[in-house]
Amino acid sequence: MLKTIVRDFRWVHLSLGIMGNFTFLVGSILFLPSFSEWQTTGVVLFIVGSALMFVGALGEFVLKAIPSLSEDDGAA
Repeated sequence: MLKTIVRDFRWVHLSLGIMGNFTFLVGSILFLPSFSEWQTTGVVLFIVGSALMFVGALGEFVLKAIPSLSEDDGAA
Protein backbone atom coordinates (compact mmCIF):
# COMPACT_ATOMS: atom_id res chain seq x y z
CA MET A 1 0.00 0.00 0.00
CA LEU A 2 2.81 2.45 0.87
CA LYS A 3 4.45 1.62 -2.45
CA THR A 4 1.26 2.52 -4.32
CA ILE A 5 0.76 5.76 -2.41
CA VAL A 6 4.34 6.95 -2.80
CA ARG A 7 4.89 5.87 -6.41
CA ASP A 8 1.50 6.26 -8.06
CA PHE A 9 0.48 9.44 -6.28
CA ARG A 10 3.69 11.41 -6.71
CA TRP A 11 1.56 14.32 -7.92
CA VAL A 12 0.18 14.56 -4.37
CA HIS A 13 3.66 15.32 -2.99
CA LEU A 14 4.24 17.95 -5.63
CA SER A 15 0.79 19.50 -5.07
CA LEU A 16 1.33 19.68 -1.32
CA GLY A 17 4.67 21.39 -1.88
CA ILE A 18 3.16 23.94 -4.25
CA MET A 19 0.24 24.64 -1.89
CA GLY A 20 2.72 25.03 0.95
CA ASN A 21 4.82 27.48 -1.03
CA PHE A 22 1.76 29.51 -1.97
CA THR A 23 0.47 29.52 1.61
CA PHE A 24 3.88 30.65 2.86
CA LEU A 25 3.93 33.44 0.26
CA VAL A 26 0.50 34.70 1.33
CA GLY A 27 1.61 34.57 4.96
CA SER A 28 4.65 36.67 4.04
CA ILE A 29 2.47 39.28 2.35
CA LEU A 30 0.34 39.55 5.47
CA PHE A 31 3.42 40.77 7.35
CA LEU A 32 3.64 43.91 5.23
CA PRO A 33 2.84 47.10 7.18
CA SER A 34 -0.41 47.72 5.30
CA PHE A 35 -1.73 44.35 6.52
CA SER A 36 -0.64 44.69 10.16
CA GLU A 37 -4.05 43.60 11.49
CA TRP A 38 -3.59 40.29 9.66
CA GLN A 39 -0.24 39.31 11.22
CA THR A 40 -1.73 36.52 13.35
CA THR A 41 -3.27 35.02 10.23
CA GLY A 42 0.14 35.35 8.58
CA VAL A 43 1.72 33.31 11.37
CA VAL A 44 -0.90 30.58 10.94
CA LEU A 45 -0.28 30.53 7.19
CA PHE A 46 3.48 30.25 7.82
CA ILE A 47 2.90 27.20 10.02
CA VAL A 48 0.44 25.55 7.61
CA GLY A 49 2.66 26.31 4.62
CA SER A 50 5.72 24.91 6.34
CA ALA A 51 3.86 21.72 7.27
CA LEU A 52 2.63 21.24 3.69
CA MET A 53 6.11 21.80 2.28
CA PHE A 54 7.53 19.32 4.81
CA VAL A 55 5.02 16.60 3.93
CA GLY A 56 5.60 17.13 0.21
CA ALA A 57 9.38 16.96 0.63
CA LEU A 58 9.09 13.92 2.90
CA GLY A 59 7.13 12.04 0.24
CA GLU A 60 9.76 12.84 -2.37
CA PHE A 61 12.52 11.83 0.05
CA VAL A 62 10.90 8.46 0.72
CA LEU A 63 10.52 7.88 -3.01
CA LYS A 64 14.21 8.56 -3.62
CA ALA A 65 15.60 6.98 -0.43
CA ILE A 66 13.85 3.64 -0.91
CA PRO A 67 14.64 2.54 -4.48
CA SER A 68 12.17 -0.36 -4.40
CA LEU A 69 9.29 2.12 -4.08
CA SER A 70 10.16 3.88 -7.32
CA GLU A 71 10.87 0.76 -9.36
CA ASP A 72 8.27 -0.41 -11.83
CA ASP A 73 6.81 -3.88 -11.18
CA GLY A 74 6.84 -4.60 -14.87
CA ALA A 75 3.06 -4.38 -14.90
CA ALA A 76 1.64 -2.27 -17.67
